[in-house]
Amino acid sequence: MSSGAGPLRVLVVDDEPAIRRFLRVGLAAQGYVVSETEEGGKAIDTARRGGADLILLDLGLPDIDGIEVLKGIREMPSTVPIIVLTSRDDEAIKVEALDLGADDYVTKPFGIDELLARIRAAQRHRLQKQGETPVFRCGDLTVDLVRRIVTVRGEEVKFSPREYEVLRLLVAHAGKVLTHRFMLQAVWGGETDVQYLRIYIRALRQKIEPDPEQPRYILTETGVGYRLRPADRD
Repeated sequence: MSSGAGPLRVLVVDDEPAIRRFLRVGLAAQGYVVSETEEGGKAIDTARRGGADLILLDLGLPDIDGIEVLKGIREMPSTVPIIVLTSRDDEAIKVEALDLGADDYVTKPFGIDELLARIRAAQRHRLQKQGETPVFRCGDLTVDLVRRIVTVRGEEVKFSPREYEVLRLLVAHAGKVLTHRFMLQAVWGGETDVQYLRIYIRALRQKIEPDPEQPRYILTETGVGYRLRPADRD
């Protein structure tokens, strides 16, 4: 990540000229500095040199599969946020990309507003990891990670130890998609069924959501996992 001394440098890695042009125009209009390539090898080199603050990575590249590019970057000591761009409907590919270290994904076709929101969320998540905020606030939800106190609309809400651990994990990665596998490994050591996770998510929604059937905070990424809404901006 850049130190904030200049505009965000975004590397677009995609073999479709129309997509690169769309992203170049849309991101430049928001003040981002955009570079582009259709080669996965060049993307890895750019990441190694620290030449990008955020990478938009297509999975279908002519020289190296995007998954291999993702692996190559994550094998470095690089924490550059990576948002996967994919037209693939296969949910397993999205899960694999997230498990390998992608920060988010956007399925083609997508609008520039959706992408910009994902870019902002990835930036906030990276900054949060670099200096974790002890108190998370989003709408009527407040989670004090130091005192382990959760309030909704100013009223304290009680959780079982395991419920709190699931919520704490979501808060620690707010704005980022967490796969079922990641959450099961982090909370249960991987030795349980995804249905067990769904039970805890349902319990959390009953306690923090205004309408658990239409959740505002804990969002479902169908077939992939869950995402907690990012913290409110100060």
